[in-house]
Amino acid sequence: MQAPDANALQGRRILLGITGSIAAYKAAVLARLLVRAGAEVRVVMTPLAKQFITPLTMATLTKHPILVDFFDPENGAWNSHVALGEWADCYLVAPATANTLAKMVAGVADNLLLTTYLSARCPVIVAPAMDLDMYAHTATQHNLAALAARGVRIVEPTEGELASGLQGKGRMAEPEQIVASLGAFFTEKKKLTGRHYVVTAGATIEPLDPVRFLSNHSSGKMGYAIAEALARRGARVTLVSGRTALAVPAGVERVDVLTAEEMYRAASEAFERADGAVMCAAVADYTPAEVADRKMEKGEGELIVRLKRTRDIAAELGARKGSRLLVGFALETHDEEAHAESKLGRKHFDFIVLNSLRDAGACFRGDTNKVTLIDRAGREELPLLSKREVAERIADRIETLNA
Repeated sequence: MQAPDANALQGRRILLGITGSIAAYKAAVLARLLVRAGAEVRVVMTPLAKQFITPLTMATLTKHPILVDFFDPENGAWNSHVALGEWADCYLVAPATANTLAKMVAGVADNLLLTTYLSARCPVIVAPAMDLDMYAHTATQHNLAALAARGVRIVEPTEGELASGLQGKGRMAEPEQIVASLGAFFTEKKKLTGRHYVVTAGATIEPLDPVRFLSNHSSGKMGYAIAEALARRGARVTLVSGRTALAVPAGVERVDVLTAEEMYRAASEAFERADGAVMCAAVADYTPAEVADRKMEKGEGELIVRLKRTRDIAAELGARKGSRLLVGFALETHDEEAHAESKLGRKHFDFIVLNSLRDAGACFRGDTNKVTLIDRAGREELPLLSKREVAERIADRIETLNA
């Protein structure tokens, strides 16, 4: 593991989740180390965790009240799981029991710790702790793999003497190791400091009249995840976005557009002062040749709409990219690799991200994707992953190309 910068945790806001494990006693040491490293720490506990370590201990160490229940029964004050997730730079669950890991995978929301996980927008890290047979069980390993596929980071448990008296893997990593992992996580996210990237995302809208338009099913989730991943690594990101209901990722500058022509102008202008671009938007290939200035009323017979080609934004940026980085996307329904490789060459992409609507889980508006990264040296086929994890893999490759 790369040694973290000494100031990696300075000013970081860490939400520490504690579950009902004998390893909860280590949470006191963990909180103290995080505070010493300059982090602000707040704690949320499951009700069972209070049987292993008291809220008073954790409150004393963190200088913040400890949250266990959804509301204070004495005065009705609400503990907002949404606000907790928005506050944190990272949600660290340590120890994470087999029960909590399973509930995280299933989406169970029966305590404050779990509802906070489900609403958290920040990175999530878990440090499992359990007996060796529980850890080795197929169900637990499946759950850990599922969480990892969704972008959750795992701090592997260590081998040693367990609470059962048995020897094996299942001990929660030592607090010093967890703090080092957390510091390395924040350090590695800053490798793109000083770089500026343009990311296009979402669908364009091509009007037929003031009421109707032509568009597609893109939600923008993939492009927004890429913008967020690049920003977390220190890059300045200009997100040129079609219409979407998504929130602007932290640290990202968003430029809103509607039509393909508007996206062309905004992306071209931003690209002039950028180090590269990721062309993830679903841009219309055609737009109505004439746009009615009033609503077209329904008439008898067919309505024939004449369409004209829109500008190929990726191709035009590729023609003048020079030494800058350019990443493309190809969503195909047939002859996938042939189409992607053709675009790779014609549009001067450094690499292209291919996904097929024939792959289960790679659908519009979903939270998962299955992609293949293709460049001139070959291809790397990724398994079904969360769009956030796909974005991290794409950011990894961008880091490598810009090293």
